[in-house]
Amino acid sequence: MKNERPHTGAPEARGEIGYLAFADGTVFRGRCFGALRGSGDPVTGESVFNTSMYGYQEILTDPSYAGQIMCFTYPHIGNVGCNEEDVESSRVFTEGLVVRAAHRTPSNFRSTISLQSYLARNNIMGLEGVDTRVVVSHLRDHGAQMSVMAGGEGIKPDELVDRAKSLGSMEGKDYVKHVACKETYTWDHLSWSLAHGNSRKLSQEQLVSRPHVVAVDCGVKMNILRLLVDVGFRVTVVPAGTTADEIMALRPDGVFLSNGPGDPATLGYVVKPAKELLGKVPMFGICLGHQILGQAFGGSTYKLKFGHRGGNHPVRDETTGKVEITVQNHGFAVKKEGLSSKVKVSHINLNDDTVEGLESKELKAFSVQYHPEASPGPHDSRYLFKRFFDLVVGAGA
Repeated sequence: MKNERPHTGAPEARGEIGYLAFADGTVFRGRCFGALRGSGDPVTGESVFNTSMYGYQEILTDPSYAGQIMCFTYPHIGNVGCNEEDVESSRVFTEGLVVRAAHRTPSNFRSTISLQSYLARNNIMGLEGVDTRVVVSHLRDHGAQMSVMAGGEGIKPDELVDRAKSLGSMEGKDYVKHVACKETYTWDHLSWSLAHGNSRKLSQEQLVSRPHVVAVDCGVKMNILRLLVDVGFRVTVVPAGTTADEIMALRPDGVFLSNGPGDPATLGYVVKPAKELLGKVPMFGICLGHQILGQAFGGSTYKLKFGHRGGNHPVRDETTGKVEITVQNHGFAVKKEGLSSKVKVSHINLNDDTVEGLESKELKAFSVQYHPEASPGPHDSRYLFKRFFDLVVGAGA
């Protein structure tokens, strides 16, 4: 066993001793909270880190985090509790959680349950009392790691390391088939408000005259669907793998490609219909949807060393020169090389010069790698939903 790291430098934690074991042999020790997962049912996934200071419940319930163990860089997690509204899906998709300090006494007027109880209810294990600065430094230096996490009596860290080594890599893994909806459905809810929560929705009479967008669900976040309705669309959600003919049978005015987890190179069954729809109907993709559209444009994707996850990533709009502060969550990126001559790179990440947006005016399609539906304070990227609406309305004029 290499480099077992105790919880030195973190506040005193309670709970049974637990371990997070990386495939490279590094082991971190802490205390369990939430659900206890032993050696017979350990947590498995790719360990990644997120620099967001808040929004942990949205992150936990984002289907894009399926297959990943999340380490937060912010030291205090849980201090605003959890509730039934700040969710992006029907359940928690993050496999496990690693924090420096987990608060059990939340202070927020909207809180209805503590993070500890929320994780336990969803059978999600957390590990606290870990010096997350060391975890993050290791991931930055050595890359995202396949990992195993377990706690309680009889845990042998060396066995967890061996299990982590057997997991392979996130490359080649298709998680979309596990998180996408199975049946087509309509979405009619508007965005959250303090007065009404998430209860506001439109009637069929209000929706029927609106432009119709078909959203391909690869793990779509609810707030994306809310904002599509907010901006003026009628929305139908279809499962990933729905064919181009099946989508066109719904008579869409536009097609949206959603976010989601896993390796985009495994999603030929989503890329193929996207490619067939190019030029026939306006298209917009976010995150994984951007990577799918990038492949439909003739490009390819590659795995980043440790990915981009957080709420403070600077992105430059190459058309206007403006810089947006964006929320990001992705471990893969689109290569600049190989893209169709009809496509231009519309946005660039100012941290590492990776592709953050693509656009083809001729094909009436565009995409962004980041998340305009998430607001890290400023709402810098919300304009993209209005851009899509204007593109759809203009195409139908």
